[in-house]
Amino acid sequence: MIEFKNITKKFKNKKVLNNISLSIKKGEMVVLIGPSGCGKTTTLKMINKLIKPSEGKILIHGKDILKENTIKLRRNIGYVIQQTGLMPHLTIGENIGLIPYLEKWPYKKIKSKVSELLNMINLDSNIYKDRFPKELSGGQQQRIGVARAFATNPEIILMDEPFSALDPITRNQLQDELFELQQKMKKTIVFVTHDMDEALKLADRICIMKDGKIVQYDTPENILKNPAHGFVEEFIGKDRIWNQPEFIKAKDIMIENPLKVSYNKTIIQGIQIMRKNKIDHLLLIDKSNNFKGICSFKNLQLEDNKFIKLKDIMNENIITIDENTCILDILEFVKKYNTSYIPVLNKTNTIIGLITKSSLLSILSTQFLDEEVAK
Repeated sequence: MIEFKNITKKFKNKKVLNNISLSIKKGEMVVLIGPSGCGKTTTLKMINKLIKPSEGKILIHGKDILKENTIKLRRNIGYVIQQTGLMPHLTIGENIGLIPYLEKWPYKKIKSKVSELLNMINLDSNIYKDRFPKELSGGQQQRIGVARAFATNPEIILMDEPFSALDPITRNQLQDELFELQQKMKKTIVFVTHDMDEALKLADRICIMKDGKIVQYDTPENILKNPAHGFVEEFIGKDRIWNQPEFIKAKDIMIENPLKVSYNKTIIQGIQIMRKNKIDHLLLIDKSNNFKGICSFKNLQLEDNKFIKLKDIMNENIITIDENTCILDILEFVKKYNTSYIPVLNKTNTIIGLITKSSLLSILSTQFLDEEVAK
């Protein structure tokens, strides 16, 4: 939807942006982040022509924005800034309805839209529409700024560090509200921040910038797991993924390609396999490689007839997960079902990995020791 093609921006003799190319899909939230002076705010302001490129093109729906009417372009792009930008002499209702008024919307339509937007941000229209900005808290003012950006139902919303001046509790609350709002509205949002936690919490994709260049542009999960550059790893913080456990999936911590045995084997064969491989459980499969159940060494020893087949005594009531199950859910399953083995299956019911209680403890204890050493 939004494309930056070989964009360079020079202020006097200094390159603020150095030949960047960037594509933003419709309906996604992209967060621009990096140290001060990296070019993130300049990039944002180019989308609504507050700053024009020295070289290259910016396209919205395939159209070069430099050839578009600037006023029309800006009125169709919502813009939220750190200082809210509310007009102090206008009421809250007038602030929200300003652009619709300039677009010559009918009075009743504006009034209805103001009420709708105030309700959307959980502020009672009857209480707040006739108040002035100075009568509101910082968090309430920023909510009004967000509501105003949505007033004409624009496809694109630009947000330039909108929550950075707020206290941590209010900031966290507004981040949650924005996330929920985006899940419903699916706007194309470009969001500038210097806070990596905020970026990880909100973004569909994160664009990390340094010295006017894009260092990595990827999903939060991939950036945490596979930082593309030494700077990225340093910027996001070593082992930060452990602060975002929802991104740690079964595929990241599972024992890959665990031993699998046909459920048509006999008990005596199963015991021999266990002793040879020094394991105390067998993952059982059928001839199509589908997972069928688990047998424990203890259960095999208790059987008198060692020549019956494993499928006749196996435990079929086994909790399984897929590779994208997060570590928080895995820990909950281990606790809830008091299980020591959780097979990881793909969509065709084939075993691709195994989570054990001991492997989980090993991973978690290693992380704890790494943190203690770092201290």
